[in-house]
Amino acid sequence: MLNRILVKTFVAGAALNPNQLVKYGVDDNTVIPAAAAADSIIGSTGAIGADLGDRIDVTLIGVEEVSYGGNVTRGDLVTSDANGAVVTAAPVAAANARIAGIAMVSGVAGDIGSVLIKPGSMQG
Repeated sequence: MLNRILVKTFVAGAALNPNQLVKYGVDDNTVIPAAAAADSIIGSTGAIGADLGDRIDVTLIGVEEVSYGGNVTRGDLVTSDANGAVVTAAPVAAANARIAGIAMVSGVAGDIGSVLIKPGSMQG
């Protein structure tokens, strides 16, 4: 179930996979794959990826389908793994983690699941 509320078109600053979390690239109009919980995640690509230099729509707020990179339980706050896939956010004590949003369905690595994209941060 998709319910995209805010979608913006960007330029791919690197190859982007479908259903991947992204962060800003070298400028305000470029996105690249998110690669860590500390990255400033801004949203997710949809079902279509992009090659370097292509334009791509990114869901900034709303329900989007995202690739899972590990075990995720519905209701978990989620962040990015090294490949821009969703994993449960679990920062160590006194460390900050950026979150992409909230998992709406449970899943395991390799699944595509619905996530309420709502970027933010949390502290362990």
